[in-house]
Amino acid sequence: MKINVQLALLATGNIALSFIFQWYIFARLGAGIKTDALFAGMTVPQLVLTVVSGSLMHVLVPLLAGEDEARFPHDSWSFFLLVGGSFAVFSLVLYLSAPEWVPLTVPGFSEPAQQLTVELTRIQLIGMVFTAVSGVQWAVCHARQQFIWAEISPLIGGGTAFLLLIWALPKFGVAAAAWISTLRYLLQVLVMMPAMGSFVRPDFNAPTMRQAWRRIKPLLIGTVYYKTDPLVDRFLLSMSGAGTLSLFYLGQQIYGAGNAVLNKAVSAPLVPTMSMLHKAGDRAGFQKAYRKRLVLIAVSTGVGLLVFAMVGQSVLELLVGWGAFRAEDVHALWLIMLGLAGVVIGGSAGQITSSAFYASGNTRTPTSISMTSYTVFIPVKFASFYLCGVMGLAIATTVYYMTNLILQIVFLRRGA
Repeated sequence: MKINVQLALLATGNIALSFIFQWYIFARLGAGIKTDALFAGMTVPQLVLTVVSGSLMHVLVPLLAGEDEARFPHDSWSFFLLVGGSFAVFSLVLYLSAPEWVPLTVPGFSEPAQQLTVELTRIQLIGMVFTAVSGVQWAVCHARQQFIWAEISPLIGGGTAFLLLIWALPKFGVAAAAWISTLRYLLQVLVMMPAMGSFVRPDFNAPTMRQAWRRIKPLLIGTVYYKTDPLVDRFLLSMSGAGTLSLFYLGQQIYGAGNAVLNKAVSAPLVPTMSMLHKAGDRAGFQKAYRKRLVLIAVSTGVGLLVFAMVGQSVLELLVGWGAFRAEDVHALWLIMLGLAGVVIGGSAGQITSSAFYASGNTRTPTSISMTSYTVFIPVKFASFYLCGVMGLAIATTVYYMTNLILQIVFLRRGA
């Protein structure tokens, strides 16, 4: 319980920094074309962060947990260098081709807005390399159960980045926010380097590398597909009014912040424990650990949503209703977040159910479920948006998250 409370406090600090970072941008610039371009430009780098970091955590933590100390540093550095090199090349390709593919993701933007989005995307693609290697560092820390250090490093990077933002945003505009976001990830990587230990010669032919590839291949292929969900949202929202994309993104980020706190405090520490229970063949202990955390998450998020429905608009007015952020923007944000309510329950509880699959080495089942439900809900999202606008899209997103959660619970009960 003590470690859970400490992790919750540190995660809350990190999330608060991320929220303040975005709040300051809205307070200085308001919700409009500049913020729409900035957040649209974050889509691909954040997609990489979600896909790669999440996949690495789900695969590497169970593999490295309890590994022999003599083997551990070789595998850690092998993964670090392999991921870093691969994404340096990938980032360069996307950077050079950005003028061709970025406008396709925001077809509703004007030509100047599309050009700004290209510029801001290119800046943030540089940070994509740092987000990828930080995923390896986080996996190393979690495998060694060094959860506290994994949360302190982004706190240091985020605090430094915010101080820079206060100085740079009024002077250099929205581009400063993109550059400082990139610098933030670099600082995080540098702070976490001691967790890697002294450099040792990598062994790319080690059995652990081959086993990791077998597990991560179906996860990456599937995750790259269904995690393009934000691209679908940005595509549709680019055809709505100026600032709507920014408000939808902010609502998702606020909920994502809550999910991240619950994940780091409740879900992430559970993975090494469940992995060891699975390796020991303790099925009863495995099921008990999973179900206890699932009930805890479901109750806490359900109560939180009821409170938000009653007093959420007033809370949002206190939190973001400052500077260039108008009263009508606050009301629109509150309505969008009500529509997105399922993201909280489905997202947080889904972290528990998927962790149960990953801890047992099963990456195929949750990936297949997510791919199938995502495929079904792409046309549902398009139809909902064209019929009911941004609220239709929000409600469709809620139904998508809840459907995915229910399917995962059903397959877990069947022992998949």
